[in-house]
Amino acid sequence: MPVEPHALLRDLQPRVRLLEDDLRQRVEGPDGAEQRRALVEEHRRAVASERTSATWLEFRDDEVTQAAVAWVLATVFTRFCEDNDLVPDVWIAGPGARTRLAAERQQAFLVAQPLSNDRDWLLAAFDHLASYPALAALLDHEHNPLHRLSISADAAEHLLGFWRRTKDDGELVHDLTDPDLSTRFLGDLYQDLSEAARTKYALLQTPEFVEEFILDQTLDPALAERPLEGFKMIDPTCGSGHFLLGTFYRLFDRWSRERPASDLRDRVQRALDAVHGVDLNPFAVAVARFRLTLAAMKADGTGRLRDAPAYRFHLAVGDSLLHGSGSQTLLEDSDLNSFAYSNEDLDRLQRILFDDTYDVVVGNPPYIAVKDPSLNQAYRARYMSCKGSYALSVPFMERFFGLARAGDGRYPAGWVGQITSNSFMKRDFGSRLIEEFLPQQDLKMVIDSEGASIPGHNLDGTPTVMLVGRAQSPVKSTVRMIMSKGRREGSAYANGSGPYWTSIVEHVSDADWENDWISVVDLDRAVLASHPWSLAGGGAPQLLQAIERRCTNTLGELSSEVGRTTHTGNDEAFFLPLGAVQSRHLSGDVLPAVLGEDVRDYEIWPTMATVFPYTSQGEPKDPSSESLHYLWRVRRSLETQIDFGKTKRERGLRWFDHSMFFPRRFASKLSIVSPFVTTHNHFVLDRGGKVFNRSAPAVKLRDDSTEDDAFGLLGYLNSSVCCFWMKNRSQPKGGAADLLWSRTYEFTVRTIEHIPVPRELPVARGRRLDELASRMTDVDPASIAAAKSATGGISVEALVEARRRSADALQSLIAEQEELDWEVYTTLGLVGDGLVWADHSPALELGERAFEVRLAREPQLSHSDESWFDNHEAGAYAAAAGALATELPGPDRATRTADSGGSAHSSS
Repeated sequence: MPVEPHALLRDLQPRVRLLEDDLRQRVEGPDGAEQRRALVEEHRRAVASERTSATWLEFRDDEVTQAAVAWVLATVFTRFCEDNDLVPDVWIAGPGARTRLAAERQQAFLVAQPLSNDRDWLLAAFDHLASYPALAALLDHEHNPLHRLSISADAAEHLLGFWRRTKDDGELVHDLTDPDLSTRFLGDLYQDLSEAARTKYALLQTPEFVEEFILDQTLDPALAERPLEGFKMIDPTCGSGHFLLGTFYRLFDRWSRERPASDLRDRVQRALDAVHGVDLNPFAVAVARFRLTLAAMKADGTGRLRDAPAYRFHLAVGDSLLHGSGSQTLLEDSDLNSFAYSNEDLDRLQRILFDDTYDVVVGNPPYIAVKDPSLNQAYRARYMSCKGSYALSVPFMERFFGLARAGDGRYPAGWVGQITSNSFMKRDFGSRLIEEFLPQQDLKMVIDSEGASIPGHNLDGTPTVMLVGRAQSPVKSTVRMIMSKGRREGSAYANGSGPYWTSIVEHVSDADWENDWISVVDLDRAVLASHPWSLAGGGAPQLLQAIERRCTNTLGELSSEVGRTTHTGNDEAFFLPLGAVQSRHLSGDVLPAVLGEDVRDYEIWPTMATVFPYTSQGEPKDPSSESLHYLWRVRRSLETQIDFGKTKRERGLRWFDHSMFFPRRFASKLSIVSPFVTTHNHFVLDRGGKVFNRSAPAVKLRDDSTEDDAFGLLGYLNSSVCCFWMKNRSQPKGGAADLLWSRTYEFTVRTIEHIPVPRELPVARGRRLDELASRMTDVDPASIAAAKSATGGISVEALVEARRRSADALQSLIAEQEELDWEVYTTLGLVGDGLVWADHSPALELGERAFEVRLAREPQLSHSDESWFDNHEAGAYAAAAGALATELPGPDRATRTADSGGSAHSSS
């Protein structure tokens, strides 16, 4: 019967946690004194070599986790070999009578060696497997973490008991018998056995259908243009070896076709000699080595491990970004040449990780940011693309291209392919990679894979992109782009059978092709030399270019500064609810603190305040005794707070100052504020008296700006055109992947500064929208009720009237917003004339806007049926919108309705 991976993983995870507890106790107890000394010394050397900034406890716990996983995986390897008759003897368990035989052999071992215990029996089993040439490197004493930290005898007894458990029918709970010797389940174990390891190392398998596609685009064309002899590939982030196995099978098949009469094992070894892999995680490399071993045995027909030869494997444990010689590493660095962790293969790393070497470089690099300060700095020193709070996908992009052959008269340039996080395309840290590094490479193909249901990637909120290129200067002026139409596959297609993925696979070679899912175009390379990238298909690139071409300025050019006005450095110390200000007697020393979620619908509704030791002009002032008393409880924390590597005193600040305060931004009276993370653009005009943190950056208008300038910008920034531009230039953050209108985005300061602005702005409508929003605030029933409660309450009739007036104001606001959008379309020449009310438009209800009519009539436009109406509690309006006559009074409503499906309006 096949292995049941989910059940096996579920039952093994608690085993890992138990072994972690056991190993931690042993390291800190008398039995582990020697092991502890070795770990302490290695930690000291690692810190001294600036390889890590981890504390001793962090370092110890990481080693404990590695050892615990290694012990569990070693028993998995053993059980797999036993259950599939790859070894003649049984040590742990097996189907039928083999479990009883294992127990009897163990008992005889303990009788013959009375000082031994269950741990010694397991170690004897591992040593026996390591005696086979094919498994020697898998369980060796030099690198396998299980030999570094030993579990207790009791823990070994429990581990053996786990594997020997039986069901009611007497069969083993976990039988690893598999006639096909499929090792895919080992990747699942490697990825998910330890949550701590999965988070630290960003463990993430590459699905087989993705691996095959990337090899199709890189390995196959590389093999087509050069001899097989001496061919080399590498995965510098090999994990459990999916790309390695896929390459081995293809190369073995190629060797068998080219030299069918040669020795079978020679063909296997030639294929293995072409395959190279490196990973930071020791048990990932152990899994990869085991899988390649079994793949080689299947290829040469070997049935038993003792009969398998000692095949050479080119695998190493280590950091691909640090080790190895080449242009991206500093060869004199002590941490690269004189220091390596005990489980790293320094000699092998220096041989494998050599620049300008490989015909194919493929992989799925980790997407996480680097938290360890020492590692962060080490990567920055080696990779020019590292900028800001970069993700590891950035330096790995450089490393991949660096490892590939640069091309010469003898061999062509190497191919590079990877699936990676798309965060570099739009977040600020990717600008150097896009504008300085990638333009020097022969980028062949960029594929928006976010719409595909890829397990562990898009389905888990990590949108991805695939890139294919060559390590040479650009050859053509265009790059093949696979762009998304905005639709997402459902999770039912997580096996690569969905319409989005199949569209990519079947039409990646078809230029100027599109369907409901993707657009395939050859894009001018110069467009990709500017950050950010947008991979929206269906005419979106052309629309973006049209918008930018018809604008004369950027928002950054029209403002003095953009960003937060303050960063306290400790919001928990400085912030308090607005309602608590009076009771704390802090009225004279606080200001409303605006967060991103407080900015919506042309209004700011702050709920928090901050202690503010500055004047209205931004000058420092002494806070009141009440404020000092309020902050005194956390004085020590504020005094010792480290920012930019220094305390406040060392930076010339008072202990109660904000960590970063921007007086000029604060003193500017006219600001336009927006949320950092939201589904749509929400810009609000503020006239001073508040502070804004990182989640609500403020655009500070120039000193010579008038109110008309402010209202004109306010209207334009809230238009659907601006929303469309911002979404296509910003990183998606969250929300349902298949409901585009519900997705949130990160609207960074850099993005806001680059918003294109036309010369002609909707001043009147911006002023009108601001007035209507203020009216809504004035007539809001909740606000009126709160105000009246202090003077004796409010009547039911008054509340009903307030609700009516609030509804009228909302309908007027909706109508003005609708007219604003069409006015901006007309100004930018995106639609014809005659589609905008010259004066105030009549109030609109839900279901009466042009895009709602189009959406109700053609629900496929939203890719979500009536979910938009349902979400907005407007289900009753859907049918009415669908049947709405186009002879409503006003501009050409029929034309509006027809245009709305393809306009920026519906896209935003």
